[in-house]
Amino acid sequence: MKRCFWVDEKSEIYTKYHDEEWGVPKYDDRELFELLILESFQAGLSWLTVLKKREAFRKAFDNFDIKKIINYDESKITELMNNSEIIRCKNKILATINNSKIFIEIQKEFGSFSNYIWGFTNNKTIKNTTGEIIVSSPLSDKISKDLKKRGMKYVGTVIIYSYLQAIGIINDHDKTCFKY
Repeated sequence: MKRCFWVDEKSEIYTKYHDEEWGVPKYDDRELFELLILESFQAGLSWLTVLKKREAFRKAFDNFDIKKIINYDESKITELMNNSEIIRCKNKILATINNSKIFIEIQKEFGSFSNYIWGFTNNKTIKNTTGEIIVSSPLSDKISKDLKKRGMKYVGTVIIYSYLQAIGIINDHDKTCFKY
């Protein structure tokens, strides 16, 4: 079975993520929120690093319960900064709290975050048929710009492109991949 070039076939967690999750359309706001937060923590690191810490992130961030995260205070931030099981970057932790509040505002405005994010493509998945490896697009530029305008942090165009791949808005599997 042929997979995308980036998958380390020796890594069970990576192959499982690729085979079962990456590029599969997601509409559940909790899942969309989790992946948005994980993508922001990935900035400057490898996705494999984040995947290996995913369960620790879930535990540390109350299973990505947005209603809890919006109320994180200094003691919770200190607790997270002392948690060696996750990526400890204060700016990313603060961005998570900030982005949680904006995520809720978007949910209120659009009925759900899913409606918001999928609305950029009229609920359609975009398939990369060029075979080119790209890290951003006019779509990720547009969404990044809108999220930043709303006040989100760590949502640059490269992070958003990666996010769109993860949640299935962009199907970027290699043409030779069995998931293409």
